[in-house]
Amino acid sequence: MPRKNLDPSSSPRALLGAELRVARERAGLSQAELGERLFVSGSFIGQLEAGTRRMHLDFARQIDDILDTGGFFVRNCGAAAKSKYPDHFAEAAEAEARAKTIRDYAPQLLPGLLQTEAYARAVCRAYQPTATEEVINELVESRLVRAALLADPTTPMLWCVFDEAVLRREVGSSKVMAEALRHVIALIKSHRIIVQVIPFSAGAHAGMMGLIKLMSFDDAPPLSYAEGNGTGQLFDDPATVARHVLNYDLLTASALPPRESLAMIESAAKDYEHA
Repeated sequence: MPRKNLDPSSSPRALLGAELRVARERAGLSQAELGERLFVSGSFIGQLEAGTRRMHLDFARQIDDILDTGGFFVRNCGAAAKSKYPDHFAEAAEAEARAKTIRDYAPQLLPGLLQTEAYARAVCRAYQPTATEEVINELVESRLVRAALLADPTTPMLWCVFDEAVLRREVGSSKVMAEALRHVIALIKSHRIIVQVIPFSAGAHAGMMGLIKLMSFDDAPPLSYAEGNGTGQLFDDPATVARHVLNYDLLTASALPPRESLAMIESAAKDYEHA
């Protein structure tokens, strides 16, 4: 039975997941069997153990009772749940940091992983026009920390599909847009990311309802994330994830090939530079 609290300076969620796996196996339960007692799927238990999903307090209480862990998970789930991201996006951001592959569809704005500081600041200020500079600085910093994932030369594999509106909507200023698009161009040309653009001429397409993010992992089932205005939900249900995968496949079919997409992004960048 786990007895010591987790070290908050380590990765609390990963450590909590590892302790859950040990406690579950000690109790002689499979992931599916523990999931059945918690009224969740076995894949959800796998994601808790892999650290890709957050353990909420109600689950922690039930797990302590089922696995007879003496309140360990209740004591420690608070540390594992702390996040610098908005509540509706926290789980998705933390899963993103562990993903092997990420596929992003962006209908209006550059995905957070590709935003420059100036672009992110303009977006955050538009969302919260009366917030203090301190609040905006914290939001921008958290977005830049996410973008640091791309410092690794190969992982995660990032494939983005943009609506053409992403290129045409001026965020911040012409200078901010030119810098942001040049950043994307540099990542494409260095073979770090794959980008496709859905032109306005494509007409109606499968992504008109909003953002889609797909994530796969080495040690856990895939997840999908859908977001609205100030809301978001992470999905692990196989049928829902499969539907989102199909939507993404339809989006790539509607989009320009990568080479033509790059040409469109470069043209837009030049237009902003000459504005």
